[in-house]
Amino acid sequence: MSFLPVSLQAGLTALRQLPVDHPDFYAWYTLILRFLFPILAILMLVRIIRSLVKASPKPEVWAYLSLPNGATEPLTHWENILGRSPASDVVLNYPVVSRQHAALIRTGEDRWTVHDLGSKSGTLLNGKPVDPAGSSMTLGDVLSLGGVDTVLLPVSDEETARRKKSSQRPVSPWGSLILLTVFQALTALQFLFSTGEEHVLLVPAAFLCLCLVMWLYCLTLRALGRTGFEMETIVFFLSTLSLAVTASSAPASVPKQLLAVFLGIVLFLVVGIFLRDLDRVRKIRWLMAAGAVVLLSLSLVAGHERYGAANWISLFGFSFQPSELAKICYIFAGAATLERLFRKRNLGLFILLTGACMGCLALMSDFGTAAVFFVTFLVIAYLRSGDYTTLALICGGAVFGGLVLVTIKPYILRRFAAWGHVWEQASDGGFQQTRTMSAAASGGLIGVGPGEGWLHRVSAADTDLVFGMLCEEWGLIIAVLSVACIAALAVFAVRSCRAGRSSFYTIAACAATSLLVFQTTLNVLGSVDILPLTGVTFPFVSNGGSSMLSAWGLLAFLKAADTRSNASFAIQLQKAHGDKWLGNLTPRQGKRAGKEVRREKD
Repeated sequence: MSFLPVSLQAGLTALRQLPVDHPDFYAWYTLILRFLFPILAILMLVRIIRSLVKASPKPEVWAYLSLPNGATEPLTHWENILGRSPASDVVLNYPVVSRQHAALIRTGEDRWTVHDLGSKSGTLLNGKPVDPAGSSMTLGDVLSLGGVDTVLLPVSDEETARRKKSSQRPVSPWGSLILLTVFQALTALQFLFSTGEEHVLLVPAAFLCLCLVMWLYCLTLRALGRTGFEMETIVFFLSTLSLAVTASSAPASVPKQLLAVFLGIVLFLVVGIFLRDLDRVRKIRWLMAAGAVVLLSLSLVAGHERYGAANWISLFGFSFQPSELAKICYIFAGAATLERLFRKRNLGLFILLTGACMGCLALMSDFGTAAVFFVTFLVIAYLRSGDYTTLALICGGAVFGGLVLVTIKPYILRRFAAWGHVWEQASDGGFQQTRTMSAAASGGLIGVGPGEGWLHRVSAADTDLVFGMLCEEWGLIIAVLSVACIAALAVFAVRSCRAGRSSFYTIAACAATSLLVFQTTLNVLGSVDILPLTGVTFPFVSNGGSSMLSAWGLLAFLKAADTRSNASFAIQLQKAHGDKWLGNLTPRQGKRAGKEVRREKD
């Protein structure tokens, strides 16, 4: 602290001397703080979680399709399957119409394209057969499905404006952000007392930086017209716990973890903004698929073993896991490959991609991540194909492959031999789980206080066993709230995807949240011996830069699926100009359209 002014040094020294000079006062202060932390967390999160869980976004109508009987069917998605099947987006109950007859696809610039899906009776656009690669369609064109004529009709400006005005708006974030700021300030103060002299300013400064970045992010986006910050508030809370866990177990690593949070926010913004243009997304889907395989192959070539899996790479003094970033590429490629048409070939290509990824993970002996990838594959494949038979065969093949792998590498089976018997092997295979459960029990409901636990001395306490650290230092209430935060994101994904604009957003959001939920489940239940300890992290909470980056990147998929008015920066800002609404336009298009509206009014 020699670089600080003398007066500030004296103040910090006196502050750190308080526990020694006034032990009774410090004991009461610590006790009050232990009760205050869960109260602040409850007040901060309950309102946010309730907003996400109760959110019921209404489907947006992008155009209408008139039928021969005079009725009109709304087109509520950017990719609409037309057919006789009840699972179609627009059901046409005519015998000449195939079950999945055609796909009507919209781009962000309000351009429409029609694709025939191999129908028996054919598809005509204005009397001409639809091009195999798709034909452009404009408002007023006649689309004939096996002789059933339909017309693409626009949505009136009045209806669009009325829908926007009546749409659900996100809850105000400012009250929760203020409470989170108090939470962070008290945490920083607690570590100022409990941290050694070497890191006396490092840890509190990290919490201050996180707080400043949080407010800068929210105020900047609010100034740009955005309104929804529930997801980010939840993640900033979990990131605060991540810094606290890191400060307890490895104070010197706090700057690296803080940097990972900053880089995660940048990745979150970049991915979200990139997702605005679905044509661009489709163009690079193969590049993302290759990226997933390359990242996993990189670990095979240059990875070194840690905690039993050879999935770590060291570069310029930093260690990272390419498999964490591969999760983002995998979901991106899977959702973009399957999002357009119901084609078995698309599912086949995705199966090949999954097989390549799973093979790399098996060779690395990273079976926790392999399980996460496989569950994500099932979610993506089911959402687009709905083919139970194929998925059942794939699951059977995966089980058979797992049995063969255990036969070839019997040490894998020994890794899980302690499952369900950890207390019988408390000094051997069950050492980590028994210490985790003991520490969690000692924490009770309110915990022993940040930095006051002992579990951090156990190997992998701040990663694979981090739920035990939360229970010990922060208490069961905050630990359960952390799990509830991930669950709230999953519930919101399910509810918002019912009104999803694009099937890409829907599939990617459901896959990303399924990955986060399954990973959380493995981490929490594995640390308390309900499931085998597979060595996966708790999203946003565990100490690890790769995991933090991956979690923020996955959050961008969920953010893109938020259809509430101006809640997602992944969707172009929608502003009212007179009686017209300008939505899903680039800034230049919005300015041009705004000038045209003003000229009309003049």
